[in-house]
Amino acid sequence: MSKYIIEGGRKLSGRIKLSGNKNEILPALAACILTSDEVTLKNVPQISDVDVLAEILQRLGAYIKRDGAILKIKCEKITKTDLPNDLVKKLRASILFVGPLLARLGKASFVFPGGDIIGRRSIDPHLEGLKKLGFVFQIRDLEYKGKRGTNGHDREIFMSECSVTGTESMILASVLGNIKVTIKNCASEPHISDLCQMLCQMGAKISGIGTQIIEIRGVEKLHGTTFSICPDHIEFGTYAIAAALTGGAIEIEKKDLPDLAPVTCHLKKMGINFKDKEDVIAISAKNLTAIPRLHTNIWPGFPTDLMSAVIVLATRARGMSLLHDWMYETRMFFVDKLISMGAHIIIADPHRVLVYGPTKLTGRHMESPDIRAGMALVLAALAASGTSVIDEAQLIERGYEDMVGKLSSLGASIKKED
Repeated sequence: MSKYIIEGGRKLSGRIKLSGNKNEILPALAACILTSDEVTLKNVPQISDVDVLAEILQRLGAYIKRDGAILKIKCEKITKTDLPNDLVKKLRASILFVGPLLARLGKASFVFPGGDIIGRRSIDPHLEGLKKLGFVFQIRDLEYKGKRGTNGHDREIFMSECSVTGTESMILASVLGNIKVTIKNCASEPHISDLCQMLCQMGAKISGIGTQIIEIRGVEKLHGTTFSICPDHIEFGTYAIAAALTGGAIEIEKKDLPDLAPVTCHLKKMGINFKDKEDVIAISAKNLTAIPRLHTNIWPGFPTDLMSAVIVLATRARGMSLLHDWMYETRMFFVDKLISMGAHIIIADPHRVLVYGPTKLTGRHMESPDIRAGMALVLAALAASGTSVIDEAQLIERGYEDMVGKLSSLGASIKKED
């Protein structure tokens, strides 16, 4: 177990470069299973979630070589189809390996995946979609065995839930074969579009990229490629909020950034200023104001992964903010820690909180419950007076590369102890 020790009250200033998108690299790693050729991935974030999926690939028989932010992966010798239980239980995204294994090798076995506990995170969208593609499953005591069934004719799938990883699973499972698959009610996050672009570079035939209706014409074989992971828009929003909370001014390199409007639109309403310069985006805030109502939504709505950070931002904004995350019923349950720091927050129900600001926060000894709530506690500690200690820091490092180094370079007083 590791911990962060943070001395709050320091204004952030300086310039940082964003890491690769956590939610993009995970399906990209799964896509490597679909070819026996070498795939090179660039701008890979050095986070523990990547380490877990890379180890799963290695245990399945893949060759992996890492050089900083570059990963070379060759799945030529993959013959195993049983995903390792100990690693699957660590990370929900391990479910993304099921579709590629079924598509290439015709079978896959796995246990119910683990990861952050932020609600009832069902794998039903994955299983429902895979069954509609013609794969069959035997389920016993949360152990799943899937195999190729009858899938010799074209398929049209309507996803009952507009799930990001569910959409990725359907795409990954459909690109190999000799049928046409039409997937409706797809999620359309930027990293899904990038996954499709990567697969097209490998020889897949995908149309409707970026829309909620994707059409895939299966091909016999995919080849290797080189693909660069897009900078993380969640990390962008996180550091923008950090600058605002501390009364600082920072610059973020903007090369290859995706569309940021779904993030910046709402942060601007709360008083954060974004100035587009030649090669950076300058970020500052003078007077933070409450946002009457903000709810998360599927893209291009406000991303759920930033809600925890916005709750902290609202504690320093003048007025009352109603913040609503309909996706995960326990996303809000970390706010008791903010209340202990001095925040005025009322939990209306498992999905909604009322935040009254501005309030003064005071440092506390706390424990990180998951990636995003843990990062929110770091943000609160940066804004608070006094010293905060955050245990279970390794959970935060599942999603944020070199967070201590980046914040330190901006002037924060933060150190990690193992």
